[in-house]
Amino acid sequence: MDFELTQEQRLFRDSVSGWAERTLAGGALERARAPSFPFDVAREAAKMGLLGITIPEADGGQGGTLMDAVIAIEAVALVCPKSADVIQAGNFGPIRTFAEYATPDQKARYLSGLLAGETVIGLGMTEAEAGSAVTDLRTTARPAPDGQGWLLKGGKVFTSHSAEANVFLVYCRFGEGVGQIGSVIVERGMQGFSLGTPASYMNGETWCPLFFDDVFIPEENLLLGPGGFKKQITGFNAERIGNSARALAVGRHAFNTARDYAAQRRQFGRTLSDFQGLQWKFADIHAQMEAAQLLLYRAAVSADHGLPDAQHTAVAKLMCNEVGFRASNEAMQVMGGMGYCQETLVEYCFRKTRGWQIAGGSLEMMRNRIAEGVFGTRFSQRGPRS
Repeated sequence: MDFELTQEQRLFRDSVSGWAERTLAGGALERARAPSFPFDVAREAAKMGLLGITIPEADGGQGGTLMDAVIAIEAVALVCPKSADVIQAGNFGPIRTFAEYATPDQKARYLSGLLAGETVIGLGMTEAEAGSAVTDLRTTARPAPDGQGWLLKGGKVFTSHSAEANVFLVYCRFGEGVGQIGSVIVERGMQGFSLGTPASYMNGETWCPLFFDDVFIPEENLLLGPGGFKKQITGFNAERIGNSARALAVGRHAFNTARDYAAQRRQFGRTLSDFQGLQWKFADIHAQMEAAQLLLYRAAVSADHGLPDAQHTAVAKLMCNEVGFRASNEAMQVMGGMGYCQETLVEYCFRKTRGWQIAGGSLEMMRNRIAEGVFGTRFSQRGPRS
């Protein structure tokens, strides 16, 4: 069992790191302050082959592995945390589910723009009454009067990139029960589709609620029909790998910043790194990051060219989310006022890592999933129904 990157993987990591240092480092702070999606970075990342890493070459991707995509997102996040969102959107989010299950026609229509960094895809999953209990979603797709296509009605909240996305992967139900849940592709500008008032979030991003008022969905925009829910959730595990990788790498960015600060900042005639209390902080976080890193790599490697194992993914997300936030929080404490102000990226790392403990499956839901694996059974969280 080898816990080290291969020579090829190290060369790839160094190549991405070098590109990030040359093109992203200078604007990292300003980029973190901007609420919009950095399309300029996306276009440059596309030229570097960093979008669609796991998507087959026949579909316009790079034909690589999930581990390759993890290495890329880590290398970018260590230089420019905000730009890691680009690697996420181009490899791990709804684009991965789309690429796995889309028809050749759907890929031809949408993938080229996404992989070129010209557009970004949004995921319409969460609803006001369906967050962790996503199977309670109420957005419906009923047959159109002429039997050709569907009419989509309902709404979504907390959709990343909703202010900029041109296409959305929307979860909906075609009837009652989990077996009737599937997904459709919605384009910005479709009649009856509107975006609500933008809201600002702690991570600095601006998201809009989505409203569907009998939006006509042609048959060619059906991604997964009734019975597609399990496939969608399996594809969503790739989203969680990207979430985990960003959380840990952004936490490591804050850790590295605080380490360098502690090595030169002097108090009471000594550098901060000379104080044992701070040494122990760095030692504890370092050990926890190393452990979380191994769990992340195990989950990524388990997927190879497919989708990751659900149990390995839940364990990795739980650990990476918690450790990434802890690293950011402790970095802020070590740096004091400099960590708390916006002259460094540490407070941004703190805000970003906090959100990933909620997004992509809360830590509580990850613990539920892990417990099911421990006991080998399904535990329903629902109360008795009337």
